[in-house]
Amino acid sequence: MNITGNTILLTGGSSGLGRGLTEALLALGNKVITADRRPGTLKDLAQKYPGLSSTFLDANDPGSIRALAKLIVQDHPELNVLINNAGISRIEHLKELPASLVDSEAVITTNLLGPIRLTAALLPHLLTRPHAAILNVTSGLGFVPLPAAPTYSATKAAMHSYTVSLRVHLAGTPVEVIEIIPPAVATNLTPGRKPDDRYISTDEFVADTMAQLKSKPTPAEITVGRATFLRTAEATGNYEKALAMLSEFQLPKE
Repeated sequence: MNITGNTILLTGGSSGLGRGLTEALLALGNKVITADRRPGTLKDLAQKYPGLSSTFLDANDPGSIRALAKLIVQDHPELNVLINNAGISRIEHLKELPASLVDSEAVITTNLLGPIRLTAALLPHLLTRPHAAILNVTSGLGFVPLPAAPTYSATKAAMHSYTVSLRVHLAGTPVEVIEIIPPAVATNLTPGRKPDDRYISTDEFVADTMAQLKSKPTPAEITVGRATFLRTAEATGNYEKALAMLSEFQLPKE
């Protein structure tokens, strides 16, 4: 993957990992379009970086996704990179879930259906672009789940599997498929999260991710920091240890 000179669509760029990646990619000379339900929060970055554009996206709405894809291809025909980063997490007490499963279904729609739908909508265009890439941000929890966030963990496992299959389908095309696997990062993604030395900072995550993206050839999987322990837990015989460790991590009810 070229690390500069791209036109990039990045979802969920207004905060957390997405905002950190947006700043780093802009600083390297890329044009970045962030798609978010809160595009107005990027006004300060837009003043600092003339290469930043922002647009509205409701990742839960298939119509919004189709409309965004059509608009992006029309207004930014040079688009060659898609970064599926937007995601939400909900703490779930499985013995007490209501029959409606509102939170669980929202996590599945945003974290799994959203990126699959957006990838499908933009893939015909990306296949026509040289040096194209699709980057999916998953999680170390896709390999060993956090029982306090079961649906979130399940969607990240599904996105890992989808990304592997997508890479096989696109072999021999101009589109590179890269998975970014973060560890626990100190963001506001999870309700009730407090400062903890088990989390790395957003700056650490961005620095490690960008360093690996600059590698030649770019690795198919970018496993960041402590996520390596979870990514390799089963292969190294540490799965039960990792699951027990994550099972101790319980967050308060909302």
